[in-house]
Amino acid sequence: MAQQHSFDIVSDLDMQEVDNAVNQALKEIQQRYDLKDSNTTVELKKKEKHLIIHTKDDYSRKQSVDILQTKFIKRGISIKALIYQEPETAGGGTLKQQINLVSGIEKEHAKAVTKLIKDSKLKVTTQIQDEQIRVTAGKIDDLQAIIKLIRDAELDFPTQFVNMK
Repeated sequence: MAQQHSFDIVSDLDMQEVDNAVNQALKEIQQRYDLKDSNTTVELKKKEKHLIIHTKDDYSRKQSVDILQTKFIKRGISIKALIYQEPETAGGGTLKQQINLVSGIEKEHAKAVTKLIKDSKLKVTTQIQDEQIRVTAGKIDDLQAIIKLIRDAELDFPTQFVNMK
């Protein structure tokens, strides 16, 4: 039997890096002169996998989101992992916005990635396993072509490639 090679396509978040990015963003928000009196807070809820930004106005909210995105990028976290909810008014005329963190590949996204791989006509097999996709091939070159294909595709979620065997 020929040697089979494989890897997994996943969409994971390193919550420690997310926590570090949030802490750095909070530190910068507190030091910025234009956000001095905004009383902005950024709260990370690890179990629920979302962030909550609480601030006094829309300008402060937009600036806080921008700072947060910058810190995520610097820490190597894709901002595709952030799904923004509509800002809502909170008590005292303040604004609150929830940002959900994407972790794992949803079934619809997994099916789209599998279809993209099958349309490439490379001799590989795909298998959806929970929140990841296993890609198997006889040649490592085919797997590397799939990795390049996925990286070049404009997907709505971040992807990583793990367990290369």
